[in-house]
Amino acid sequence: MSIGNPTAGVDTRPKALNPSALSSVRFLVSKRIEELEAGADGLDSELNATIARRARAQARAQSLAGSWERLLGELQHVHPDAVDGAFRELAEARAELAASEEHQREVNAQIRALRAEVEVLRSVYRSLEDVMASSNSRYDGVEQLRSASRQVFQIIEEERMRIARDMHDGPAQSMANLVLQAEILERLITRDPQLVVNELADFKDSVRTVLDETRRLIFDLRPMTLDDLGLVPTLRKFVKEFGERSGIAASLRVTGQEARLPGSLEATVFRILQEALNNAWRHGRPSAVEVTTKFRPEILEVSVRDNGVGMDVEATQAALDTTRHFGLISMRERAELEKGTFKILSKPGEGAEVLLSFPLLG
Repeated sequence: MSIGNPTAGVDTRPKALNPSALSSVRFLVSKRIEELEAGADGLDSELNATIARRARAQARAQSLAGSWERLLGELQHVHPDAVDGAFRELAEARAELAASEEHQREVNAQIRALRAEVEVLRSVYRSLEDVMASSNSRYDGVEQLRSASRQVFQIIEEERMRIARDMHDGPAQSMANLVLQAEILERLITRDPQLVVNELADFKDSVRTVLDETRRLIFDLRPMTLDDLGLVPTLRKFVKEFGERSGIAASLRVTGQEARLPGSLEATVFRILQEALNNAWRHGRPSAVEVTTKFRPEILEVSVRDNGVGMDVEATQAALDTTRHFGLISMRERAELEKGTFKILSKPGEGAEVLLSFPLLG
């Protein structure tokens, strides 16, 4: 007896997503975003208070350190109890400074974690909105969500590969060399102490290089100056180091009244500019690039202009969703998540310009 095809007559397409369930999830995501932003605002206030405490502790420690140095210069004329008291007071001040610095690092880490979670949730929220608004059929809605998910996972995986490659080629390799140098020093220490002294100088230089590489990687992942000082100081540092690293004449121009930006906008703008500069370096082969930020009362305008090989914008934009231009996709999506606009002006052989604008509601 023939059983036949067990799937005959069965609809194998993905089941539809329940619009009511999508609305509920979207509402929960929005509430979570509000909670996290409120928590981040509270931590911002705590951070400001901590920075003020640290400044006071630093001033006190510096003052006491100066008094201690003067006391040491007159040690033979000072009573031992006075020396002991001064030492204890200085130690207490330095302990207070160290505690305030540690607390500032902890609060910064908490703020970064909250803002990273907000950024992810905003992306989820926007994806849910797109699915609900543009799915003409149940099947199309599911497929769009799956396509968006695959795209996000691909971007994440490529970023992980980049970080792993940078770690392997940079600090990991340098640390392996440090271990080798340490082994050489260990063998030389009983044979030629003077040679060990010379080798130690090279060893210290190698340690500094590893430290610089590690700090650069940390800056690329999440610059702490972004939370402490804001967008413009972070951009000044990044553009300067980008120019030194790439050999491109990179400059930053700021117009208008410089100010801190609301919410996660600073991180969004920095990431887009970071991606735009790296794209120019990798694909545009320019000799010069200029970053411009214009602060206006109700809008922030940002641009990245280079004199590289340029591109066919229409062809590139048309192929975004079917090719591997994940950098352009991420810039566009990041801008839209903050209700901003993203535009590329370019022609082959005439360089390129990335234009961004964001409303300033706060």
